Amino acid sequence: MQPKIMMKKKSISASKASLVLFLCQMISALDVPLDLSQPPTITQQSPKDYIVDPRENIVIQCEAKGKPPPSFSWTRNGTHFDIDKDAQVTMKPNSGTLVINIMNGGKAEAYEGVYQCTARNERGAAISNNIVIRPSRSPLWTKEKLEPNQVREGDSLVLHCRPPVGLPPPIIFWMDNAFQRLPQSERVSQGLNGDLYFSNVQPEDTREDYICYARFNHTQTIQQKQPISVKVFSTRPVTERQPVLLTPTGSTSTKVELRGNVLLLECIAAGLPTPVIRWIKEGGELPANRTFFENFKKTLKIIDVSEADSGNYKCIARNTLGSAHHVISVTVKAAPYWITAPRNLVLSPGEDGTLICRANGNPKPSISWLANGVPIAIAPEDPSRKVDGDTIIFSHVQERSSAVYQCNASNEYGYLLANAFVNVLAEPPRILTPANKLYQVIADSPALLDCAYFGSPKPEIEWFKGVKGSILRGSEYIFHDNGSLEIPVAQKDSTGTYTCVARNKLGKTQNEVQLEIKDPTVIIKQPEYKVIQRYGQVSFECVIKHDSTLLPTVIWLKDNDELPDDERFLVGKDNLTIMNVTDKDDGTYTCIVNTTLDSVSASAVLTVVARPNPPFDLELTGQLERSVELSWIPGDENNSPITNFVIEYEDGLHEPGVWHFQTEVPGTQTTVQLKLSPYVNYSFRVIAVNEIGRSQPSEPSEQYLTKSSNPDENPSNVQGIGSEPDNLVITWESLKGFQSNGPGLQYKVSWRQKDVDDEWTSVIVANVSKYIVSGTPTFVPYEIKVQALNDLGYAPEPSEVIGHSGEDLPMVAPGNVQVHVINSTLAKVHWDPVPLKTVRGHLQGYKVYYWKVQSLSRRSRRHVEKKILTFRGNKTFGMLPGLEPYSTYKLNVRVANGKGEGPASPDKVFRTPEGVPSSPSFLKITNPTLDSLTLEWGSPTHPNGVLTSYILKFQPINNTHELGPMVEIRIPANESSLILKNLNYSTRYKFYFNAQTSVGSGNQITEEAVTIMDEGKMAMASRQVDIATQGWFIGLMCAVALLILILLIVCFIRRNKGGKYPVKEKEDAHADPEIQPMKEDDGTFGEYSDAEDHKPLKKGSRTPSDRTVKKEDSDDSLVDYGEGVNGQFNEDGSFIGQYSGKKEKEPAEGNESSEAPSPVNAMNSFV
Repeated sequence: MQPKIMMKKKSISASKASLVLFLCQMISALDVPLDLSQPPTITQQSPKDYIVDPRENIVIQCEAKGKPPPSFSWTRNGTHFDIDKDAQVTMKPNSGTLVINIMNGGKAEAYEGVYQCTARNERGAAISNNIVIRPSRSPLWTKEKLEPNQVREGDSLVLHCRPPVGLPPPIIFWMDNAFQRLPQSERVSQGLNGDLYFSNVQPEDTREDYICYARFNHTQTIQQKQPISVKVFSTRPVTERQPVLLTPTGSTSTKVELRGNVLLLECIAAGLPTPVIRWIKEGGELPANRTFFENFKKTLKIIDVSEADSGNYKCIARNTLGSAHHVISVTVKAAPYWITAPRNLVLSPGEDGTLICRANGNPKPSISWLANGVPIAIAPEDPSRKVDGDTIIFSHVQERSSAVYQCNASNEYGYLLANAFVNVLAEPPRILTPANKLYQVIADSPALLDCAYFGSPKPEIEWFKGVKGSILRGSEYIFHDNGSLEIPVAQKDSTGTYTCVARNKLGKTQNEVQLEIKDPTVIIKQPEYKVIQRYGQVSFECVIKHDSTLLPTVIWLKDNDELPDDERFLVGKDNLTIMNVTDKDDGTYTCIVNTTLDSVSASAVLTVVARPNPPFDLELTGQLERSVELSWIPGDENNSPITNFVIEYEDGLHEPGVWHFQTEVPGTQTTVQLKLSPYVNYSFRVIAVNEIGRSQPSEPSEQYLTKSSNPDENPSNVQGIGSEPDNLVITWESLKGFQSNGPGLQYKVSWRQKDVDDEWTSVIVANVSKYIVSGTPTFVPYEIKVQALNDLGYAPEPSEVIGHSGEDLPMVAPGNVQVHVINSTLAKVHWDPVPLKTVRGHLQGYKVYYWKVQSLSRRSRRHVEKKILTFRGNKTFGMLPGLEPYSTYKLNVRVANGKGEGPASPDKVFRTPEGVPSSPSFLKITNPTLDSLTLEWGSPTHPNGVLTSYILKFQPINNTHELGPMVEIRIPANESSLILKNLNYSTRYKFYFNAQTSVGSGNQITEEAVTIMDEGKMAMASRQVDIATQGWFIGLMCAVALLILILLIVCFIRRNKGGKYPVKEKEDAHADPEIQPMKEDDGTFGEYSDAEDHKPLKKGSRTPSDRTVKKEDSDDSLVDYGEGVNGQFNEDGSFIGQYSGKKEKEPAEGNESSEAPSPVNAMNSFV
């Protein structure tokens, strides 16, 4: 769907408005100011053909202006009408308008006639058109006896209206007794003369209330004809007929129409089938944009006809049996029309001038002149006047030459009458435009500055810009004859004061006007095309930019009309929001921004989409035994094209109320051929689908019951499986109701033993899905078939399937069971297969039962848990994974079928060899001293053999997370603790501990521990080193250094000034007891120690009572080594998580001893 965005702009100061203003000013420039002498001018008069309501007063208008004010007189039917002698007639004061009083006893018919008004003053006389007064008439229908119309089906018929002749002619229409218009179509329609034409009658045309009505608009009355009765009788067969024209009759006719009128041509034809009308113009084309077809193409309408539309027009009526035609010769005549109408002429004494009166028509009109209402031939002589056909020439006029001249152009179809005066005046220039008038114009639009003037002789006009500006000339300005100055494209610099100067030989005058240029109004963010689902919310934006001196107003329209009066429409400053959108909100929304100078607008289309409406008028046609055609009419697609239709059916016979999918067709299709099954009572419904969703289902179609038939298909999924060793259970999926194809659905079940020369055994069962055959041998194959049948016969021959009678337990156990131990956790078992005959069923496979009898490394017995491994199919070996090392196992093997397991083979005993042990159950490090640690451990949970020893490995860890040399100790298997001596004090060690069997080493566990520190100087040294690496300490030292530097500068300045700063004395007098001299032995500064430096160490110096190392009890925890080489210490992860979060590194300590009395102490040199 393509977006639809429309934008239009209109400006009051644009070219159209300028042209209108220009034309108005040209006309006003010809007007003589009313304070000057001038002949009369007719300003208002009644129409030439004036039809009046006979019940109301007759008002005949005649208004005129002139100086001095004119007097009025009337003629009636060419003679003077003395209104003073008729009490029913009055003339309005200061006016020539007549009022004929009909409502107080006057009769309109008495005042029928031709009236003409004359307005006269000392300078001349003007006359009105001939005004023909006729009262309207709405006569009653004449009484007539109407016989009923007896018509044969298929014949044509014309019901005549023949309305009474009224003035003006009435409007005709046909209705019934209930005042409902009778429906019309290509077959039945009303002619231009009001008659009702039937191209062919049908039985439904029978009725007794065909009534013709005539409405007389002028009197607001409606006349009714007597009802006409029509009775259609049928004869079979109905005879078809080729077209015959009912109107117009014959093969040709003529038509005359006047120029500018509407040409109406009509052709109505009889025939069966109903004829179709087509129009052509011989030797030409029907005029585009002016041609319309009405009354089901029976009427050709051409508006605003001209002489070029004359010619032969042919109507052709055609049906399947033939055609008929009629040619109408059209001649376009013309009442007189102006080419150049005479215009008022203002001359100064001694000037020359002309009055021109040119008109055309068909036939060509004659031109006649009158002077002051009198034919010019008998009018008083004027030496300055000369008549030359359609022109009067004036030379050297004088004041007495002032008069009103009338030009009459007439032919047989009408006349034109125009008044034009010649006014001889001597007047200096005057400017009629108000002084200092302000013009405001939008930039880049035309500016038209008015300078309405009058003078005789005609003044010359000049324009200047500014107070002392030069005369305006050049192509950027346009100077109009009425004095206006046009600036075609006004710019900002066009702003200013403009002066208009008018001069003739009698004088000079001037006037100033002001011009301001404003910025245009612009919609900078226009509304955009929107597609919205029903009940959603949508918003259109309209953001504007405008001149700061102009006040804009914003109006929203829907489809060029006001917004609905609905609270769902919310108009904001820059937007329009529609809440809870409905289908009726669909349309074009326009934002119009108006200022006093311009107007801009922008439009956008809102498309409301929704799920389609359901289809309707479902119809079944072409009913056959196995098919039917379904057709339907789609519902409204709700602005989202229908993509497909879903057809569903209901089986009212077998599953009433349940709808099933039948088929699906494209959205462009409205009929479908449906395949049907016998013995089904079908109803259909249709669902339309578009991008939004599915419609509601249509109303169901009529029901259609198909005939019964024998079944087309047999049951599916036929199986034969015994439930007992001596039976055969035959099962199948029953046919669904509509698959039965008829009443009395049953099944014929047949079976026989395979590979045995047996006859089929058959049985007929009711509509069930199972049959049990008893007394069968155990597990033998059977051929099986199930055939459907109903009251009309059998389904086609079914296919055979193979089934088996019931299974029994296997008879023998597998033999020659052998076990081959592959390693301490895996063994392979072999066996010989059993004979298939002894299986007595479907071989499922072999099952190996195995269980541990005893662990050779422990004396205690556990509960025996048997494990089962199943090996599918006819396999003769299998692997037993997950065995425990150094254990005694037993196993047996059994064969399995669908019934169960056979007897077990004799138990087979086997042993698994030793394996590596599991890790020791725990490792604890207790009793830390300055140079020793005590280790305790538990034996492995799973020795997996005979333990031979324990292996202990350990190594020191320094403060930079580096690991020292590894030391390994082998410990006898019967030990459970060990004291390590000669270790370095205040040193962290990492221990690795595992057990061994003859096969190898098991998994190790790890632990860490720290020997304690000296509680004196070692604690202080460690503390000082710790503090020295802290960020806050470094910052503090920098601050102290800066303070000392400032003090030194102050001292230096004071000393240079001769002053004395007794620093030494003050220090001696106020010595801080906490300040200590520098200790040479440990290199620390006493002044940075605190009370905690002299307390016993609480963290990392002692082992807690539970004899395990915890994070909260040691600052020297493993956190400090988390980023080291061995980031994760134990292979089993025992320390991960216990030591986490601390990232600071301690500075490396100096060597506390140079001796290495033991292998352990030898590590000191690394630490």
